Amino acid sequence: MFDFRLKVFYTVAQHLNFTKASKELLISQPAVTKHIKEIEKLLSIRVFKRENNHIYLTEAGKILYKKSKKIFSLYNELEYEIGTIREQYSGKLSIGASSTIAQWVIPEVLSKFKKAYPTIEISLMNANSENIEKALQNNKIDIGIVEGSHIKKELKYSFFKDDILLPVVSSNNNLSKIKNISLKELPNMPLVLREEGSGTLEVILKTLYSKKEITLSDLNVVMHLGSTEGIKTYLQHSDTMAIVSCCAVQNEIESGTLKQLHIRDVKFKRTFRFVTCKETPSGLVNKFMSFAKHNYNL
Repeated sequence: MFDFRLKVFYTVAQHLNFTKASKELLISQPAVTKHIKEIEKLLSIRVFKRENNHIYLTEAGKILYKKSKKIFSLYNELEYEIGTIREQYSGKLSIGASSTIAQWVIPEVLSKFKKAYPTIEISLMNANSENIEKALQNNKIDIGIVEGSHIKKELKYSFFKDDILLPVVSSNNNLSKIKNISLKELPNMPLVLREEGSGTLEVILKTLYSKKEITLSDLNVVMHLGSTEGIKTYLQHSDTMAIVSCCAVQNEIESGTLKQLHIRDVKFKRTFRFVTCKETPSGLVNKFMSFAKHNYNL
């Protein structure tokens, strides 16, 4: 329904790489180059420039990229809304989810959503909260689901579900003999935590500072890791404690491989939020948000 050349341009602009674009489009790299040259001939202006073996969008390319994003968004909405009339929903939905949500929360929702709407194409990007928000602002995804408490005024947030972070250690760990610790004792505990930019780390630090003005530099952090799975494995081989989502360690606590500790007078609570651009979300995005809220953990 739309000119394939525009789709080629849009894909190259997203990746800023001809090889990656050709793989995604399932056409040869020379074919990609040919389509881009045809666009530049039609517009009588360059849309990409090459510098030091890298490609960049020209000013004209930036305009074309911005407008083509709107064109594909409108096409997707058209496809979806026509489908609603026929009660045969279709369209494409690109979702970004922060690490904890992508691994332990949203797969259940996606499975149910796909069963309910099998003709809707879904893709899921996994990154920390900060990078999900950047992807949304750069038009790489349609909707994000993040776990941090920081709010960017350029974006729109809405409630998904609450989550609790739990202090845990390996059951084989010397620390497992401890039942609970105080906030005063916490800075002496060896910790393995998520990386900076992670929503999990943000909530931990914000909570500790509000309770006793404890900062990251006050803590005995032996290592930062980029995934909760990595943290869980690290715990099994070290005398350290972690503070991670209850969603991620529920099975291990029930099986006894991990033990939950208690930090007196503090509870690490956070909210998972949908995040979209300021403009009104598409019908497909709204349908997914509504579906997720009503079908999680049912």
